[in-house]
Amino acid sequence: MEIVCPIDAELGTEISALLTPPSPADVEEYLNELIQSSSRQCNGITVKQNGELGKGVYADSDLKEGELLLKDQMLVGLQHSSNKIDCLVCSFCFRFVGSVELQIGRRLYLQELGVSAGRDCCEADYSAEDEDLDDSGPSSSIYKEKVPLPKGIVESLMNGGLKLPYSDKFSLPPAVPCPGGCKEAYYCSKQCAESDWDLSHSLLCTGERSEAISREALVEFIQHANDTNDIFLLAAKAVSSTILKYRKLKVAYSEDREKTPNVAGSPHLSLLLKAWKPISVGHKRRWWDCIALPFDVEPSDEAAFRMQIRELAFTSLELLKAAIFDEECKPIFSLEIYGHIIAMFELNNLDLVVASPVEDYFLYIDDLPNPEKKEVEGITRPFLDALGDDYSVCCQGTAFYPLQSCMNHSCSPNAKAFKREEDRDGQATIIALKPISKGEEVTISYVDEDLPYEERRALLADYGFKCRCPKCLEEGPKLCD
Repeated sequence: MEIVCPIDAELGTEISALLTPPSPADVEEYLNELIQSSSRQCNGITVKQNGELGKGVYADSDLKEGELLLKDQMLVGLQHSSNKIDCLVCSFCFRFVGSVELQIGRRLYLQELGVSAGRDCCEADYSAEDEDLDDSGPSSSIYKEKVPLPKGIVESLMNGGLKLPYSDKFSLPPAVPCPGGCKEAYYCSKQCAESDWDLSHSLLCTGERSEAISREALVEFIQHANDTNDIFLLAAKAVSSTILKYRKLKVAYSEDREKTPNVAGSPHLSLLLKAWKPISVGHKRRWWDCIALPFDVEPSDEAAFRMQIRELAFTSLELLKAAIFDEECKPIFSLEIYGHIIAMFELNNLDLVVASPVEDYFLYIDDLPNPEKKEVEGITRPFLDALGDDYSVCCQGTAFYPLQSCMNHSCSPNAKAFKREEDRDGQATIIALKPISKGEEVTISYVDEDLPYEERRALLADYGFKCRCPKCLEEGPKLCD
């Protein structure tokens, strides 16, 4: 007979409680509270339970084509490590920061240094105070090779010594350094810096003021994530956020106990469950169980593949535990919980994209009338040549959005994620593609809906379901067999 240690039994009970999905009514209440919150723009939508598909988003009133349905603030998000070389953005809201000159100069500076794609841009030797991007460029300017600039020009761009014509029309907020001194995270404002610090970064900062129990272990964890899968960084933010919320709730509870001495019972699990609530609403199956089998892995090797994925998660978790472990939040550091957190991002994440002011700047110059354009291009063309073909790169990353993640898929959707000209941060923006009637479900497409049926079906297999929307039923009638 196996003997179970009482502590292990208690831990198992807590893990089980954390993994127990909230009731449908609780989920609806929580998500609809988010819809009503001042931090989000929500127009005419509500969340309801659908017996077949789980929760979904529905129109609460008649909606017009092109109407903004939702600007959803992310629960957690991150910029891809390789993208940090091209773009300097706020680590909390993902707005571009600094100046057009700094964005251009910084990128050219890192190109000169030969900084590799996987290396954090902060490792380069320069000052953030002398200090990121979006996509594409002027139709009349296509450059196949990068042309180096004279020595000293890049430094002048970065330190403010050189001002480009008309760059003041594309002003950006100054780059505010991380309050913990990590030189890896920068912000568009003191408010964003403080918000990120309070939400998760205080535990994940590698600077001198970090609240991590081991900065060395934290650096090792981050490097492992950059080398393998940056989804681990999202999971770390979720873990860190839960710990910090728990600590705040515990302080508030202790203060209430002093005011009301008759309050009895241990608050530990109830406070932990409350801190865990934002994750519990979205968590899925374990990562190694639900991740789609890659095309190059034979079905006969599936068990071995899933074991490798599990071991990868285990290694990541051990590194994270060494960096930020909290005994009172011990259940959060179980592999079972960690696997569920990662899977939540694997199945429900949305690409984070923010357009670059550098593209806007060069397009503006390209649209100037002659002879003014010719005169200005005499100054700006060398920089365009130095940047080369990919002169403008958008901020790219991944994030989890609580309300957007509730939207179900259709290959003939009535809404889509679409950034308008004014949407210059990391929030998810959902726009109506066609008129939507009150009571109708709001759907988006998880894949390119213009692909042939078989290709859509293969891509949707990654999400663990077969689409039965009208378009799929028409194009692939055997789907219902």
